[in-house]
Formats: sequence, C-alpha cells, structure tokens
Amino acid sequence: MQNLLKNLKNTSKSLRTLTQNERKAVILEIARQIGLEADNIKSANDIDLSLASNLSPALLERLKFDRSRVLSLAQNIKDIASLPEVIGLVERGWCAKSGINIEKISIPIGNICTIYESRPNVTAEVAALCIKSANGCALKGGKEARNTNLALIKAISTALKNCDLDENCVVYLDIDRNDVGELIKMDKYLDLIVPRGGESLVKFVSQNATIPVLKHDKGLCHIYVDEFADLNKALQICVNAKCSRPSVCNAAETVLVHKNIAEYFLPLLKTELDKFGVEIFGCEKSAKLISCKIANEQNYSTEYLDFKLNLKIVNDLDTALEHISKFSSGHSEAIISENYSVCEKFLKLVDSACVYANASTRFSDGSEFGFGAEIGISTNKLHARGPVGLKELTTYKYIIRGNGQIR
Repeated sequence: MQNLLKNLKNTSKSLRTLTQNERKAVILEIARQIGLEADNIKSANDIDLSLASNLSPALLERLKFDRSRVLSLAQNIKDIASLPEVIGLVERGWCAKSGINIEKISIPIGNICTIYESRPNVTAEVAALCIKSANGCALKGGKEARNTNLALIKAISTALKNCDLDENCVVYLDIDRNDVGELIKMDKYLDLIVPRGGESLVKFVSQNATIPVLKHDKGLCHIYVDEFADLNKALQICVNAKCSRPSVCNAAETVLVHKNIAEYFLPLLKTELDKFGVEIFGCEKSAKLISCKIANEQNYSTEYLDFKLNLKIVNDLDTALEHISKFSSGHSEAIISENYSVCEKFLKLVDSACVYANASTRFSDGSEFGFGAEIGISTNKLHARGPVGLKELTTYKYIIRGNGQIR
C-alpha cells in the first residue's frame, strides 16, 4: 500500500502538465476501454454477485453491474470528458498598492483517496473526475465488488498506457478493511480522503484520519407534506423519493405530514406504498389512521436503504423543523406546499446540503445537478457541500508577479 501511494505521489503531478484536450482524450479512452471490456466486466460482476449471498437487498442492488449499466457508465465517463475546464482558471486578478500583480488561480487538491462499498461505477467515475481535475486518484473498494473493480481498473490502466500516461496516476488499493486504519493516516502521500459507505465506516474514518476528510455521510432524508400541499404532487414525490431506488442515499426515510391533512392523505399514501410492499413505521396518531407498526426513536434515526418508511403527524411547520433538526444527517430534505412563505421559511431554516421545495430528494446527484458525476455527496459544511463535482476537487493558489518590489 505504501509503495502504491508513493508511486501515486511521484507520478500524479504529470497530470498537471497535460493540456485540457489531452486530459479529455485520456478520459474518452477510458470510456472506450470500458465499452470494449463490457462483457468481461459483467462476467467479473457475476462472480461477485454469486459470492454475495449474505448482502442485504439494498447492497446487492448497488453491486449489480450488468451490461446495460456498464455501457451507461461508459457514456457517463464521456460526459465527464466534455465538462468545462476547472484547472488553471484565474478566479481573480488585481494590482496591489505596492505594484505587484496578484492572480488567484484554481489548481488540483493533490492526491484523493475514496473508500467505498458496492457500486462499481464509483471506480471509473471517480478516476475520470480526478483526471479531469488533474488530481491523483487512490481507490479502495469493498471486497464484495473486488472482481468487478479489478476488471474496471484493468480497463482504466490500459487507457492510461494507451495515452502514454503512467498507470500509477490511478491506483487501486486491494487491501482488507483492517488496513483502512493505516491508510487514513498516510498524509505523507494523500491530501484528501472521501469515505462513502456505512455509518460505521464514515464515523471511523472521520474520528481517526490524519488526512482531511470529506464526509459522504448517511442519507437520512425527510419530506414534509404541508397543509397547503397539492396532494397529487405530494403522493408522486413521496412515492418517487422512497420507491424509485430505495437503496441510494438520496431516498426518503421519513415523511412528516401536517395534522390538518393527515386523515385524508395518509390512506392515499399507504395505498400507493402498498404497491411496492413498503413496510411502514408510524407514530401513534398515524396508527389510528392506517395499519402500520409503531415507530420509535431508533426508527427515526435509521437509514433503511430498503422498502421501509417512517411516518409522523406533526402540528405545524415548526414541529416538522424540530424533527428534522433532531434526526437529519444533513443530506437532503423536501417540503411539499403551495404556500410560498411556508416554503421559503423551510428552505431558509433547514440546515442540510440540499433543500427542496416541491421536488423529490432523489435529485441529489451530481449528474442531475449537471456536474457529470460526483465523487460523493458531502454533508460537511466547509470546503464542499452536497454533490461534489469537478469544481469541488480544486483549491487555489496565488501567483504574484513583481518588478523588483520590496517591503
């Protein structure tokens, strides 16, 4: 591991010497190689799926990487290649009173390590984002996706060699989870670490890393259905946010419903959720209106990533805000209401990375935001927040030009 990271540090600087078009060509070659290797990547994924009988349905859904997903990934990589340049941009330039000329210029962060589980697409998307932003890339995937990830890395390495780049610009760390404790202290070689996994992994990395951490924390997302909601919109949004893909971090886990519409809305919502076999955990007031299990604080604190949903009847907007403040992970929250002032109060007071009015939380995604892809969805408040795209993979430095000035 140390040798791989040492090689990464020594070779990744070569990315900074490439032109925008040269880095674009590298990424397009990665997309091409993934397309050529689609059958081999799928076969590797079949092996991983056959060994993953102990995984939850949510993780199995994330792990699945059939031919259509491989080809979709290749297209996503092409889209990343076409994104606007983010390196070497002069964000500001001025002449100081001393006569020196100062420019603030965007530069890569350095070497970025992502730790993630299941979802093999992360391997290629993060590599492409790092190359586009001229950052070195270290990847530590979960053992459940080992064969798929290695097949993708083979395609990426071939593409790098075809473009006369050192393949060590992107390294895959085929290490055990027990080695993560050592990895997150490798600040001699790494400049940023992004944990994308279960709550325990993110907590462990955040508490023990000596490298700056960009947290991709759990997605405990809420929807508040206000008394002024359009109930048809509310039904569609709630069902989409829970059922379109429950295994992802932007899926809703709790729906809060204003008391004035609960008697009418909850039976309608249950009818729609029953079509997907959703298991409902509701407050005692909810249980008087629909058939459901009684929810407790543990339920409201749980990211299910499954066809399970919490319900709670609230007195008003302020009560909803209190619940969200107590249980939210700071990922994504939504309000459904036709009352402008109520929506604006919600948007201003909810302190999460992504806050919606009359739209599904499922839009919290780099591609949906127009970023091409994301390295993760940050629940941090400093440096980057929400979907972390190319811009967030840069920092800056000041370049100063003088003509003999002294102070």
